[in-house]
Amino acid sequence: MTGLLYATLDGREPDHRGKVRDIFDLGEQLLLVVTDRISAYDCVLPRPIPDKGRILTALTNFWLDRLQAEGIPHHRVSADESRYPAAFQRGRAELHGRSMLVVKAQPMPIECIARGYLAGSGWKEYREHGTVCGLRLPPGLREADQLPEPIFTPSTKAASGHDENISFERCIEVVGRETAERMRDMTLRIYGSCAAYARSKVVIIADTKFELGLHAGELILIDEVLTPDSSRFWDVEEYEPGRAQRAMDKQYLRDWLDTLDWDKTPPAPAPTDEVVQVTRGRYLEALERITGAGLPT
Repeated sequence: MTGLLYATLDGREPDHRGKVRDIFDLGEQLLLVVTDRISAYDCVLPRPIPDKGRILTALTNFWLDRLQAEGIPHHRVSADESRYPAAFQRGRAELHGRSMLVVKAQPMPIECIARGYLAGSGWKEYREHGTVCGLRLPPGLREADQLPEPIFTPSTKAASGHDENISFERCIEVVGRETAERMRDMTLRIYGSCAAYARSKVVIIADTKFELGLHAGELILIDEVLTPDSSRFWDVEEYEPGRAQRAMDKQYLRDWLDTLDWDKTPPAPAPTDEVVQVTRGRYLEALERITGAGLPT
């Protein structure tokens, strides 16, 4: 996909290439292109997951539509390729379903994580200390237990290496109390609304990560929203606390990587055919369950 796209753009390369996204800087706006690359443990794997970029974009657009109706400000200008600048019109076929024109915002230096259930790094910290990001939780909780109420657990954005969970007090030191409280409240508001909707579709959003940014002095939602790359999705009917859950997200891939003799540093191992197919299937299942539709045509 990527080679074809940039050929139609007369060889123009992205101004920035992230682990998953390619970004074209258009001045006051950005064109985000979501590739099929996949990363785990902050390493890009050498084999993509077919249609992954389209799945992430479809879910993000779905959630942004709902959140816009609820008054949540976000960065999307348009996902309609016909509205992109003239320089990108020749690439419309390749951009279709995996791109978005957005306003340029100043990303906050904190990732905003909402947790409604005990899993992942939160479960690991709880087992060791009885806390998650320094927040004391009730004793006796099991893996995948629902928390008494959703919690905000920020993390740093590492330029290299792994992100690090931090306390809310540390978040205040980084961005100031007023901004930290706004970020927390916005994160929990979005999570609460979307988790309730997903539950009506028999999907649990165990936790999720949001990116927030400043645009014209306003805190807005940026980047992907509630996708299998940034969230844990579980089946309500299969849910059973006290064990790991079958995941409709990246966890299947992580679990496979954990079985290998790999030190979590580049180069990452290439997924097998089965791992690629199952990962794609889990991502597609999340899209279909939540939106009621498959990949857009």
